Amino acid sequence: MTRRKHNHCLFLSHHLVGSLKGPVAPCLITINAMSLCKACISGVTHEGTPQGKWEEIGDVNSYVATPTIDYPKDKVVLFLTDVFGPQFLNNQLLADDFARNGFRTIIPDYLNSDPIPASMMNSDGTKVDINAWKANHGPDKTRPALDKVLAALKAEGVVAIGATGYCFGGRYVFDLAFENIIQVAATSHPSLLQIPADLEKYAATSRAPLLINSCTVDQQFPPEAQAKADEIFGNGKFAPGYKREYFEGCTHGFAVRGDMSDPKVKAGKEGAFKATVESGS
Repeated sequence: MTRRKHNHCLFLSHHLVGSLKGPVAPCLITINAMSLCKACISGVTHEGTPQGKWEEIGDVNSYVATPTIDYPKDKVVLFLTDVFGPQFLNNQLLADDFARNGFRTIIPDYLNSDPIPASMMNSDGTKVDINAWKANHGPDKTRPALDKVLAALKAEGVVAIGATGYCFGGRYVFDLAFENIIQVAATSHPSLLQIPADLEKYAATSRAPLLINSCTVDQQFPPEAQAKADEIFGNGKFAPGYKREYFEGCTHGFAVRGDMSDPKVKAGKEGAFKATVESGS
């Protein structure tokens, strides 16, 4: 596993700080990832028994993982899933892991009970048309559920939200950060970003420190996009803080759907989780 780091930044808890190193090369690139790709529905289902429970938050069905130890009641992790939604075992297990680290974690069903079924994972495209699915899950359909959850959290006294988004959910982390609705932004192999436009908008508008977990093979956030992010945010250019981790030998989806029998992927998944939770704690 190779890990790259740039600058200092706060993540998830109010004292999670990480540092990054490495040269940043100028990058001229435009990436308009307006479509999802085969890697977005590829991966492995993990093993485990979910510990969280389903709750209605703002009338939105949500998977909630609550720490068994004392935790700050005014802070939450908002977990924005890939296309498989909160019903997907891997997402539930990952939320449980955040809870074990002291964070109440909420996975809102912003896909409105219409995720890609986990049984369709690794299909060849004949069983599921992922971009037809995407057309029915645009912001006009998905954002209202998020807004209801956010309003309900505010009403119950939550004052700090750290959002972590995987694949499809990474797009929403950026959107919430643009509006400064969240206080911390973390994303692993984000999808549907426009590069450099979304990176430049983030730098110009957001006050949320940004963590990006990246990898070797990623059509949605390729090495050129990674370099562009370093160019825009790195070397102290983004005052709130910026950190990019890079995991060698991993592909898009590794942080949530990675094959844990592959040592590099296992190290990448665990490293991405650690980067999100423990950076400088």
